[in-house]
Amino acid sequence: MTERHEAEAGRARLASVLIANGSLTPDWLPTYHAVPRHWFVPALVWPGQGDGVRQGDAVNRHADPGDWWRAVYSDVPLTTQWDDGDHTGDHRGTTPTSSNSMPTMVFSMLAALAPEPGDRVLEIGTGTGWNAALLCHRLGSRNVVTVEVDGDNAADARLRLARARFHPTPVVGDGAAGHPGGAPYDRVIATCSVGRVPHAWVSQSRPGGVIVAPWGPEYGGEAVVRLTVAEDGTASGPFVRSCAFMRLRQQRTARPSSLEYLSGPWPADGETTATSLSPESIADWSAMFAVGVQVPGVFPLVERYDDGSYTLWLHDTAVTSWATVDWEPDRTAYEVVQSGPRRLWDEVEAAFHWWDSQGRPGFDRFGLTVTPAGQTVSLDAPAHPVPFPA
Repeated sequence: MTERHEAEAGRARLASVLIANGSLTPDWLPTYHAVPRHWFVPALVWPGQGDGVRQGDAVNRHADPGDWWRAVYSDVPLTTQWDDGDHTGDHRGTTPTSSNSMPTMVFSMLAALAPEPGDRVLEIGTGTGWNAALLCHRLGSRNVVTVEVDGDNAADARLRLARARFHPTPVVGDGAAGHPGGAPYDRVIATCSVGRVPHAWVSQSRPGGVIVAPWGPEYGGEAVVRLTVAEDGTASGPFVRSCAFMRLRQQRTARPSSLEYLSGPWPADGETTATSLSPESIADWSAMFAVGVQVPGVFPLVERYDDGSYTLWLHDTAVTSWATVDWEPDRTAYEVVQSGPRRLWDEVEAAFHWWDSQGRPGFDRFGLTVTPAGQTVSLDAPAHPVPFPA
């Protein structure tokens, strides 16, 4: 099959998938066909696997063209950079740091953004340039500003965009700062996740403007939020779907290994208790989100063993407290060890029970309000903020 036929068959196949799952709406279909994904995918990529978070083996267009075309026109994210560009070769690096996003996420977020003709859009995270190109086709290049922190990525994307005859305003810089020179914007869209919506995005939007961004707490669980900007400089709105994106570079936090928390041989200075709450119960993406909102500055790690059991480690980002919970099959009680000024498992357990008591709400029942002073997650209405532990 020729490359032209590969492209045509792949685009048709992927379009059918996206239409069937509802992410590609009729108004975006002409843009989908006019801006092929393969124009914006480099020769070497690592396709997403399974849940979309893990990466598979590298696929090289020059060595395996058939596999490359199948990857490009599959509904998976394609990692294009590791370790902020320090990684070389075709093996997986340590941390994925740029990608061509999963098509379902691209088009569902564009549908949520809902730009109108003539709208000015600020995009945070140019990446490979595909999302910027889709916006340029829909709105005209003069109405699109795209910000990318990585100079090499920005240069590669600019070349791809120019070859496709799109010329948005490119900015190399801190996405958290937005781009005041192009404000005010009618729409702001982020292609990276945040734990705090930068107020610059709000202040650079006109009243009534819309901000669409992946948002998630440190603990895990992440969803796309759609905020509407108010006259008073605040923004609020609902979460519209789950997601999993790479973090805005300026909001990454260090995640030390478990050994950095221990003061001596196991169990160090930890206090041993037991719990009837299985760590499996908190593995749900919505549960992780609800827990993370209530338990700030805490992240989990899982240490798995050959027999199928595992240890859930909880660490605080301040490196003062830790906890473990040992999961084994067919158990109804699980050993807990905790150390430090924060009792992390106790916090997580209390947060889980709150979520359970509310009927285990999904993302669609949560909302976010952003003000110059901070942000608040609420349940069902802004008047009902999610509680923080005392």
